[in-house]
Amino acid sequence: MADNNPISNNKPDTSTAMTQLIDHVREAIPFDTPAEKLCAGPCTGCPKKLMEYLDSELEDWEYKLGSDEAPSLGDVRKLGKTSQKIYNVLKKNNLIVDAAS
Repeated sequence: MADNNPISNNKPDTSTAMTQLIDHVREAIPFDTPAEKLCAGPCTGCPKKLMEYLDSELEDWEYKLGSDEAPSLGDVRKLGKTSQKIYNVLKKNNLIVDAAS
């Protein structure tokens, strides 16, 4: 019997989902921000260290995906949550400005 559920056929596998997440994070986070700007004035958390950590996590997953290692759904979720938390810290430190602002 054929599966006629169009939703299940459109869901990406975890490797594709992780690749899409990495691409989205690399677009949303300003990794090329100069250290002088990251460390200017008082801040919440340490944007420089958080961005270095996130960049290393992304590089680690890029390497794993390149080695055909498939992430679990939990891995995708964990990286997504970590990325969102770091994004929020960067936003609080005025390093990210919403397009709507």
